Amino acid sequence: MKTSPTSSSGIVRALISTSTWLSRYTSLFIIAIAVFTFFNPSVFTWVQGDTQALLLGFIMLTMGMTLRPDDFRILASRPWDIFIGACAQYSIMPLLAWLLVSTFDLPKGVAVGLILVGCSPGGVSSNIMSFLCRGDLAYSVGMTTASTLLAPFMTPTLVLLLAGESIDVDAWGMFRSILFVTILPVAIGAIANKLFQSRAGYGKICQIMPGFSVLGLACIVGGVTAAHGASFIHSGSVIVVTVFLHNSLGYLLGFLLGKFFRMNSAKCRTLSIEVGMQNAGLATVLATKHFPLLPEAAIVSALCCVWHSISGTLLAGLFNFIRHTFPSLSSPTHSKENSHVNSRTN
Repeated sequence: MKTSPTSSSGIVRALISTSTWLSRYTSLFIIAIAVFTFFNPSVFTWVQGDTQALLLGFIMLTMGMTLRPDDFRILASRPWDIFIGACAQYSIMPLLAWLLVSTFDLPKGVAVGLILVGCSPGGVSSNIMSFLCRGDLAYSVGMTTASTLLAPFMTPTLVLLLAGESIDVDAWGMFRSILFVTILPVAIGAIANKLFQSRAGYGKICQIMPGFSVLGLACIVGGVTAAHGASFIHSGSVIVVTVFLHNSLGYLLGFLLGKFFRMNSAKCRTLSIEVGMQNAGLATVLATKHFPLLPEAAIVSALCCVWHSISGTLLAGLFNFIRHTFPSLSSPTHSKENSHVNSRTN
């Protein structure tokens, strides 16, 4: 039985409306999934390992479909921004962790966990949040790639300096992950955009894809909550407060740094998220492997893993609210560059 054109167009309109709704209320939807999974962890236990990697890759593919060659040309013309971002990631978050550890006089296990998170590179989740808040996706992917390539040297060195503990980082494993989960899917999506953007129907597909991205993100947050949600129960109030402050101050200082260097509004949003959101999943693995006698380190890292997923969606929602409600506050610093971003994402 063939589907009539009217029926097909109705389905497409429904999918676009659903995608728009999910994009608008991403924060509420993700939080609802996290709360639901906290009480029903078995629902999302399947989102682990290769399944999680496939979901992340699919999300990055949908984000790549919004990119154009001009995005990468602009990024290549401003390598200074990547340098600023990499320096910010490996200075602001490690030093914030060390200051919080010193201020609250945290136990050694907790201190090692928080410092380890602070010294970790950016993760794929930050790329997703940058996409959701209409940040500069090419810049976000560039920063994640740069920080990941630097991580095998920077993470062990900073942990040794700030926590007095030594760890090993799997350099090839990290690069392989970023290659297959981030770089290749984004490149494929960008190529598809270049080849098919003029085709009838491609624009509608791009309108539907954000909804699937949000659903994929919800599954990932559900998987993380199912695996590490119990960390909230085992964490004391001081640990929760320090994790919140570490993450929130990272967002704030990242945004202010972007303003200081006169980056456009999209890049400022991206820098905020890239600095504040670390690869807490990697930190959890490293803490479990290298600090078996300090179980609190893994608990803190896992807590960060869950909280970063929730706070990132909240911040993306806040940025979108400010962008739509107070457009004058999101006025570009570099008008030419920002006008290109706005023409594509608004």
